[in-house]
Amino acid sequence: MHIHILGICGTFMGGLALVARSAGHKVTGCDASVYPPMSTQLEQQGIELIEGFGTEQLALKPDLYIVGNVITRGNLLMEAILNQGLPYTSGPQWLGQHILQNQHVLAVAGTHGKTTTSSMLAWILQSADQHPNFLIGGVAPDLDVSARYRPESKLFVIEADEYDTAFFDKRSKFVHYRPRTVILNNLEYDHADIFPDLEAIQRQFHHLVRIVPSQGLILSPANDSNLQEVLAMGCWSKQEFTGYQQDWEAADISLDGSQFTVVHKGQAQAQINYRFSGRHNVQNALMAIAAAHHVGIGIEQAVQALNHFTGIKRRMELRATINQIKIYDDFAHHPTAIATTLDGLRHHVGKARIIAVLEPRSNTMKLGTMAAKLPQALAQADAVFCYGETHGKHALGWDPEQLFGHEQHKIRVSHDVDQLVSEIAAMAQPQDHIVIMSNGSFANIHNKLIEALKHPS
Repeated sequence: MHIHILGICGTFMGGLALVARSAGHKVTGCDASVYPPMSTQLEQQGIELIEGFGTEQLALKPDLYIVGNVITRGNLLMEAILNQGLPYTSGPQWLGQHILQNQHVLAVAGTHGKTTTSSMLAWILQSADQHPNFLIGGVAPDLDVSARYRPESKLFVIEADEYDTAFFDKRSKFVHYRPRTVILNNLEYDHADIFPDLEAIQRQFHHLVRIVPSQGLILSPANDSNLQEVLAMGCWSKQEFTGYQQDWEAADISLDGSQFTVVHKGQAQAQINYRFSGRHNVQNALMAIAAAHHVGIGIEQAVQALNHFTGIKRRMELRATINQIKIYDDFAHHPTAIATTLDGLRHHVGKARIIAVLEPRSNTMKLGTMAAKLPQALAQADAVFCYGETHGKHALGWDPEQLFGHEQHKIRVSHDVDQLVSEIAAMAQPQDHIVIMSNGSFANIHNKLIEALKHPS
């Protein structure tokens, strides 16, 4: 079958393309915004990419169009598909019907930590010679690719996103995945462009809980009241909890979170000592270990795997060290994620100066729903640069100068990336840690800043 994917460079759709190709299908795709690492990964796998959504792509005559949730009514190619009555479906529905039916699906859901926890879990299973299939919204160098599929393998790790499925299916993606092991990492209000309030998101999580088999397992933190309200709506599966004196507990946690002891059913099992920092990653690791345990992986074996795991691209990824200045890339999309990331770095680097460079890029951040929480989320940084477009697709619906006006000594706002790079480079000193936070390409600011630091004017 020839499948043509609309919106192929999204993290989910790009992974889906790799899965479909491995399942024996011919895969092509198109997108309007093509940038690494996904574009590079697809090209390396021999998948043809077409820039834009021109109707000339109908000449490819695929057997099926798979439509990403980035596609809206009015898209020229989508309108032509509808007008001609051509076959189409969503990515999650195709995956659920054609790939996941015969798999033990381990789904990782939650507002934060999905990519990190999914990657940790897939790495644990791979290290245990389980040869897992997976589809993750990011690239972990240890796993080589963001998605892998072998029909003979029966474990499938998937990042279970609560965002809507497609313009014609407003349910969350994860209701299509048929999971048997479910991680509910956390739950906060997010995606203000599609969910009116927290209760609407909780309802979608309840739909996920409803499809877990009675012999399956749901893992969640005992202290997350939003998730506990979801489970109180009805749960028919085995449950285990993380937290103090729960089924799974992290004890003896170091200040930066890079070391802790895994405790199961009140018994100390093994000690984590890995490259990650932050209390949020303690939770991510504990969940990955617990989910792996559900499919038969020993705790000691899982811990040893994580102790050798090198991380995920765009999750506090160290991009370069120039003149003793470290530059990190972090996929920040929510004030809580920003706060936990900076807190972990602060405990790791002590009194060294942290410079945060923020692009409020997600739909929720652009709308300003969470804007009031940003000053506090950035509190651990010594200096903050905030970038905001004044027009175009990524223009902010709020005024950064007004929001940060009372903190002008610490926070600088810019509407020009090149000017921003110049100001950061002028401020940077040896021993600084510069964290670039965006869930988009941020106009290639990472490489621009690296070059500016290499060749100061």
